[in-house]
Amino acid sequence: MKKLTGFNLKYLALVLMVLDHIHYMFEFTGKVPIWFSWLGRIAAPLFLFCLIEGFIHTHDRKKYFKKIYLIGAFMGLVQFGFYNVLRGCVRGDGFFPQNAMLSSFTVLLIILQGIDWCREKKWVKGLAGILVPLAVWPILVMDVLMPALMSAGSDLGLFILNGLMMSFLPVHTTIIDGGTATVFAGIVMYAFSFCKNKDLRIFAWGVFSFLWNFGMILLFGGMGAFTEDFLFFSAYEWMEIFAIIPMLCYNGERGKGNGKLFYIFYPAHVYVLFALSILVYNLM
Repeated sequence: MKKLTGFNLKYLALVLMVLDHIHYMFEFTGKVPIWFSWLGRIAAPLFLFCLIEGFIHTHDRKKYFKKIYLIGAFMGLVQFGFYNVLRGCVRGDGFFPQNAMLSSFTVLLIILQGIDWCREKKWVKGLAGILVPLAVWPILVMDVLMPALMSAGSDLGLFILNGLMMSFLPVHTTIIDGGTATVFAGIVMYAFSFCKNKDLRIFAWGVFSFLWNFGMILLFGGMGAFTEDFLFFSAYEWMEIFAIIPMLCYNGERGKGNGKLFYIFYPAHVYVLFALSILVYNLM
C-alpha cells in the first residue's frame, strides 16, 4: 500500500540521517554501533527522491534552487575554512565534517533544468545547463586552471579557486559527500520520471545504485573484496538500495509538514554534533 507522503519520506530520511551522522561524528568512541550507518545509507536516496519530486512540482524553481544553493555554499565555505583558516576548530584527531550533499544537489538541479530546456527545444541553454556543470567546469578546474596555478606558484590563486569550487562553484568530481554518484543517480531517476508507471524511476535508480556500488567495489577491490567483512564493515554504501522500499510506499502526495525545517536542520545538526564530538573527545 502506498501510504507515505513526501513529508513522511523526508522525516524518515531525517531520522536515518541523524543516526548516520551520530556514527560519523562519534565513531572514534567505539560505542556507536555500525548499524547506525547501515540504516543511514537509506537517507541520502530518500532526500534525492524528494528533491526531484520538489523540482518537478514546485511553482518557483529559482527559489527552490536558491535555498539549496546558498545553504550548500555556506557549508562548503565552512568546510573550506576547516582546511585553511579554521584549523584551530578541528577536533584533536584531525577530524572535521565534510558534509556537502547540498552541493551535489546544486549541481544536479542545474543539470535537470538543462534537461528540461532541451525537452522544450531550447538547445543552447539546455546543452549548456547539462554540459557545463557535468563536464566543462570539472575539466576546466582540474585539467586547466589547477595545473596552471600550481605551475605558476600562485598560492593565492589556488586558495581562491579551492574556495570557489568547494562553495559557490561546486565541482561534482571533488565532492566527497554524494558527488558524481549522486548526480548520475539523480539524472537516471529524473529521466524515468516521465514514464506513465512512476515506479519505473525507482527501479531504474535501484539498478543504477546496484551497478555503481558493486562496480566500484569490483574496480577498486577486485573479486577479493566481496567478503562479508568488507561489504558490511567497510564498503556498505550498497545498502542504500534498501531505500527502494519506502520509495515504493510513496503515494504521490506532498503531505503536511514544515518545509523550512529541513533547510535549517541539516547544517544545524551537523555542527551541533561536531561540537559535541569535540567535547567528548576532549573528555576522553
